[in-house]
Amino acid sequence: MGNRPVPKLEAAQVGKKTVVIVDDFAPFRRLLRSKLEVNGLQTVAEASDGLEAVAKAAELQPDLVLLDIGLPKLNGIKAAAQIHSIAPQSKILFVSLDSDPEIVRSLLRDGAWGYVRKSEINRELENAIEAVLQGERFVSAGFCLAEA
Repeated sequence: MGNRPVPKLEAAQVGKKTVVIVDDFAPFRRLLRSKLEVNGLQTVAEASDGLEAVAKAAELQPDLVLLDIGLPKLNGIKAAAQIHSIAPQSKILFVSLDSDPEIVRSLLRDGAWGYVRKSEINRELENAIEAVLQGERFVSAGFCLAEA
């Protein structure tokens, strides 16, 4: 038998849901990471721009991508479209400052599973993640998304 090193188990092997966090503001990524760890989720990567987000999603095929809209190099909306095609099982939850209901409607039509305003993460992030990972849509309180 010997003293062979014990291989590290990947998050997916031990049943943890995997997450990629995408935001151009490093302190906000750290805040999200700490919230995820408290809830038993495994952050497998962080990205600071849309191109990096697409590459990480393609490589890691995470269960969830937390994605900002206003990103350098490739905005979150375009990144989401690419992620959706290269990692179709990855659920996308936008976490953004944008509060335009038409943009949120568009994100949901184009395959996003949810949207949380950054100002509401302390109250809504945990519920949003739980809903999205269970295959339910989630939108921050206060949005009226009914078509006019």
